[in-house]
Amino acid sequence: MQDFMFKMAEDETYCVSGYLGDEEEVVIPAEHGGAPVTILGDGLFAGHPEIRRITVPDSVTDLGEFVFDGCEKLETLELPSGLERLWGATFARCGLTEITLPDGIRAIPPYAFKECQKLKKVVCGKGLKHIYAWSFGGCDELKELLFGAGVEVSPQAFSVNEEQK
Repeated sequence: MQDFMFKMAEDETYCVSGYLGDEEEVVIPAEHGGAPVTILGDGLFAGHPEIRRITVPDSVTDLGEFVFDGCEKLETLELPSGLERLWGATFARCGLTEITLPDGIRAIPPYAFKECQKLKKVVCGKGLKHIYAWSFGGCDELKELLFGAGVEVSPQAFSVNEEQK
């Protein structure tokens, strides 16, 4: 079973604001009510450790906070090429081992990959400009982080914020 809840955004597109389901593979709809789905809302899949694969439609431009938090079995997540924004802790504590961020992502926010203990490789797109503090805190298996020249990397990007434990 997969059931999604939607909320209209200011630009008359839709945000997926809720998910009820128990399947290992989730396919997010590209539109609702004839308008595109552009946002995956905060905490959308938090508390769903059964999910192994998520298909995100090309229409999505924003991933909210804690969207994949605790999806510890998540193995496959292909992000849309038009994705522009990640919010804090988007991928926190998820099971991804590798991810490629599209060219439209300009920044990796604080806590984006917090405690992703299986994460080994991140490939960043050409548009990346900033990697903020605590982005990869607790990612003990991370061995490869690939990004272009001129990216500003916080000295605390790989640190754990002790106040957030």
